[in-house]
Amino acid sequence: MKDQKQKLRNEQTQADQTENEVRPDCTCVSDPFASLPPESRPRPKNTMGGLRKVTCPNCGLQYWTNRKSDLCIDCEKSGVRISEAEGTQCD
Repeated sequence: MKDQKQKLRNEQTQADQTENEVRPDCTCVSDPFASLPPESRPRPKNTMGGLRKVTCPNCGLQYWTNRKSDLCIDCEKSGVRISEAEGTQCD
């Protein structure tokens, strides 16, 4: 009976020690591309889904877009062109 209790305590102690071990963070495990030069490493995926932050050159509205034009929807609906909007921008 004593031997069984002692055996269980030893097993529990070993399990606790195994859980508490701090394993070193090896770059070969965490970053498989660590040995490659930076320009050869794969690029991380863009989390913004291709969005970029722009300022409308006509009204100054800051917004996120994936369109090629920097004009906001309201200025585009009004018929403003980028060449006209650049002339109205104040410095």
